[in-house]
Amino acid sequence: MNKNLQLATAGGGCFWCTEAVFQEVKGVEKVVSGYAGGKAPGKPTYREICSGLTGHAEVIQITFDANEISFEDILVIFMTTHDPTTLNRQGADRGTQYRSVIFYHDKNQQKITEEVLKQIQQYYNDKIVTEISPLDIFYEAEQEHQNYYRENTQQGYCSFVIEPKLSKLRKLHADKLK
Repeated sequence: MNKNLQLATAGGGCFWCTEAVFQEVKGVEKVVSGYAGGKAPGKPTYREICSGLTGHAEVIQITFDANEISFEDILVIFMTTHDPTTLNRQGADRGTQYRSVIFYHDKNQQKITEEVLKQIQQYYNDKIVTEISPLDIFYEAEQEHQNYYRENTQQGYCSFVIEPKLSKLRKLHADKLK
């Protein structure tokens, strides 16, 4: 079967959480944690990102097979597994590096993103504040941030923050899981 591989890039708080969510989704080939949306020269480091001074967000870049899952479904899963109504914050994580953001790769993705966010707004009491921006540069995060949940399931953050997100994913999107 021919694959139709496409990219989606989004940030919804800590990239460890969003990476863990999309590693469970059928049709997702690869998930890479990284940084995007900032203006600092050169490749930023995790420490620089955490300072909040670079303007980058913690994001994931998803390689998915559009023959198995649509970009729209990727967005719906993303929007329903984090809180898109809190500005620069997800849970205890605060700062612009934790903002809710979707970086589109082309005009078609921009159009689809705008439409999905418009449609999904009705399910939230507060206004969605998810940023929609063109992707300029994606920087892959350091190796210790890749596949974090799967390699650290016993770590406290994974138990208390990531596990509830995965439970929500399983409840809302069971039909889209591997």
